[in-house]
Amino acid sequence: MWTIKTFEELTTKELFIIYKERVKIFIVEQDCPYQDIDELDLTSLHVFKTDEDGVLLAYGRIISQDSRIHFGRIIVAKEQRGTGLGKELLTIILDHIAKQFPTREVEIQAQAYLEKFYGSFGFVPISEEYLEDNIPHIDMLLQK
Repeated sequence: MWTIKTFEELTTKELFIIYKERVKIFIVEQDCPYQDIDELDLTSLHVFKTDEDGVLLAYGRIISQDSRIHFGRIIVAKEQRGTGLGKELLTIILDHIAKQFPTREVEIQAQAYLEKFYGSFGFVPISEEYLEDNIPHIDMLLQK
């Protein structure tokens, strides 16, 4: 089941499983020591799916910042990759953004190797490739 909650609506158990999976993927798996938990968590919408045992399968956060909407911290549990769950997550996020923020542009900082994936949803590059925490990234904007 997909869930969308503000930070205040998250239970402590939900917050724990979200942070645990983010650290597992972004810091341990990608071997990238950086400050994953940040102030944006406090004002973001948290979009996630768990299985019947409460295991986190996929997660992302929607950020209303400046004149654009952003989303990030997109993860799919390692065991779920290649199942279409990433596309499902992006569809849920973009549908929610379209309903809640219909007039706002959507901009993301994508890991460069995912450019084609995000491109399949209508995102186009708006920057050159750059390093963010030693990982190649590219800024992308959703074309409506």
